[in-house]
Amino acid sequence: MPPMVHPIDLRSDTVTRPTPGMRRAMAEAEVGDDVFGEDPTVNRLEARVAELLGKEAALFVPTGTMANQAALGAQLVPGDEILCDEGAHCINYEGGALAALSGVQARPLRGDRGLLSAALVAEALRPETDSFPRTRLVEVEQTHNRGGGRVYTLPALQEIAQLARAHGLCVHLDGARLWNASAASGVAARDFAACADSVSVCLSKGLGAPAGSLVAGSRELVRAARRIRKRLGGGMRQAGILAAAGLFALDHQLARIGEDHDHAQALAAGLAEIPGLSLDPADVETNLVFARLTKPGWDVPRALAALRAHGLLAGDGEHGRLRFVTHLDVPGDAIPEAVRRVERALA
Repeated sequence: MPPMVHPIDLRSDTVTRPTPGMRRAMAEAEVGDDVFGEDPTVNRLEARVAELLGKEAALFVPTGTMANQAALGAQLVPGDEILCDEGAHCINYEGGALAALSGVQARPLRGDRGLLSAALVAEALRPETDSFPRTRLVEVEQTHNRGGGRVYTLPALQEIAQLARAHGLCVHLDGARLWNASAASGVAARDFAACADSVSVCLSKGLGAPAGSLVAGSRELVRAARRIRKRLGGGMRQAGILAAAGLFALDHQLARIGEDHDHAQALAAGLAEIPGLSLDPADVETNLVFARLTKPGWDVPRALAALRAHGLLAGDGEHGRLRFVTHLDVPGDAIPEAVRRVERALA
């Protein structure tokens, strides 16, 4: 990369940096000891997110992985089984935590580009016998990362929830990008959340906070998740400094998240015209753009290195794909330049 070229970072929506306003909010945050329940800023954030999701309570945790694992662990016992898509974050990108921490196994299902259906779940239900593991929970991801940022429709989630409840199953919604799903669909986050017993949401994807996720659900579930958070080493002290960033993000950066989707559409349209890449812009629903590498003799590592040399950072989308993620640190006027850099890199 020429030394004067400023890189355009499209690896993830987690690479954003706090804005000056967010930094001020963090510096001025009123704090206390959150383990004692005495951090007023954390308490405000938890109440705010619980209200946004229509749940009784919420719990602030450092990471999305911890949010998922605390929520799942609060509803499962060793030997239980969950049903999820084969590309689910909780079984692919969380270090085997489901088995290591909760003694639970997953039964991966092959959804439609990451999305399950009630019919697929029904087909996977096991009979109640001493030989089979007890199917206890259905996990869904909104939006689905490996599915390319796909969005469940509200009726599809409602059908899964209705089936699960009819069979005595819990539902966990991994909502790391739930804010994106809401912006793309026009469906309120609380309406999606109503389909699940537990919901995790992330503040550092799309919203630009430096860290933090939350688990939301009933008061009883959140109490159990709080105990698991402690067991995992996630009890924080003056965490209001981080919670203030989350509140700022909800106040100032949630409403603009649809801009990232517009930028992703523009990016996809440009990338689709570049020889050596294959994608259908119609598949892009939110801020994730996956492009299959078709340039003869090239593999993903070579392409990523070439992109980096031309000032464009992208991610490994697996299975021969490149992943590009739009976010608030990449303005709309940077998208045409991003396309030009990809084109030059793959020439």
